[in-house]
Amino acid sequence: MAERITNKLKQALTPQRLDVIDESHQHHGHGGWREGGETHFRVDIVSEAFSGKSRLERHRLVNAALSQELADRVHALAIVARAPGEV
Repeated sequence: MAERITNKLKQALTPQRLDVIDESHQHHGHGGWREGGETHFRVDIVSEAFSGKSRLERHRLVNAALSQELADRVHALAIVARAPGEV
């Protein structure tokens, strides 16, 4: 799933930096957790596509790119989305 998320975000947002971290092990027994993991992810992404956009707009772009994954297996997605040059 992490590879699928990575590929989708690369295709949709052409990031300069992208880290996709599976944090499912931290949510064992939590709602949405499933045997085998791949349910809770953290995405840290830097893309020119976020320039001039609000935090909400940036999250919407990421969620739109991953709509299939969010509807399928991914239960939670933590997003840090920045434009180039932002700390």
